[in-house]
Amino acid sequence: MPSKIKSNKPFPSARRSLLAIALIASCLGLSAHAQSTWPSRPVKLVVAFPPGGVADVMSRVVSQPLSEALGQPVVIENKGGANGNVAADAVAKAAADGYTLLVSTTGIESVNPFVFTKMPYDPQNDLAPVAMLGRIQLFLVTKPGLPVKDAKEFVALAKASPTPLSYGSAGPGSTPHLAGELFKQQAGFPSTHIPYRGAAPALQDLLASQLDYYFDPGISFPHVRTGKLKMLAVASNKRSALFPDVPTLGEAGYKGVEADTWFGVYAPAGVPAEVVARLNREINKALAVAAVKARFTDVGGEATPMSPAEFKNVAQTETRVFSALIKASGIKLD
Repeated sequence: MPSKIKSNKPFPSARRSLLAIALIASCLGLSAHAQSTWPSRPVKLVVAFPPGGVADVMSRVVSQPLSEALGQPVVIENKGGANGNVAADAVAKAAADGYTLLVSTTGIESVNPFVFTKMPYDPQNDLAPVAMLGRIQLFLVTKPGLPVKDAKEFVALAKASPTPLSYGSAGPGSTPHLAGELFKQQAGFPSTHIPYRGAAPALQDLLASQLDYYFDPGISFPHVRTGKLKMLAVASNKRSALFPDVPTLGEAGYKGVEADTWFGVYAPAGVPAEVVARLNREINKALAVAAVKARFTDVGGEATPMSPAEFKNVAQTETRVFSALIKASGIKLD
């Protein structure tokens, strides 16, 4: 009888095992390759507000040490509008390769889905937290000629005014807007909201007395110190270390008017985990640099290094607070 010919060809099950091992090795190789080669070109930070605002300042201050750490230029692109939605949508639809990142407030998660009737992206599924940058307090600041010296006098004037006072904000649904709504609800006076495309344009109109007041995210400090504007109170649960003599609105009798603003860096969902980890590590290192912390302080900010998980927890906690406020206030945007 003819002898059986032995074949070196693997059985189907063995072949599948070899293919699986090859696939895993390939994925690991790609992951290691991404980690070793990223970044190989400039990284872009898309800032969700115009130049001159707090988000812009924080981004530019961090970009220098971040660029040095990554060995590539970090380019700033300002794309304001729709309380961060314009920039967030652009980044959400960008390639998930770590070269296009978003700088915005956590309001894109905690506010926008509740105030906009339509969202062009899903912040929970289309974006991923990378690193927190900083937290700022909001300050009740009035135009130069308003004849008040504290929050109680301000409220009395607002109630007695024949026409509602006007206040500006960084945009509809922004934290300064919500602070303004919360304040007038708690104090019981009417006012007219004037939205801007960022805090800086609102500040310019306040200096020109085109507005009566606004909740400042920290860029008015030089004008407050020179007496061009009046700072009456802080919309936070604690006083500011920069202005220790300025009381909180809670101390003035208006409890619960607390609206700290958080700024962070997001990436498109799907960016490799090792790239997110590298970005988080380098941004946190940048936030520890004395010059960076000092510049944040200049604009009323506090550098707040966090892990992506801690960042996410802050946004979720804020969502519970602001979603209830928005529902009670009936704020809706097209």
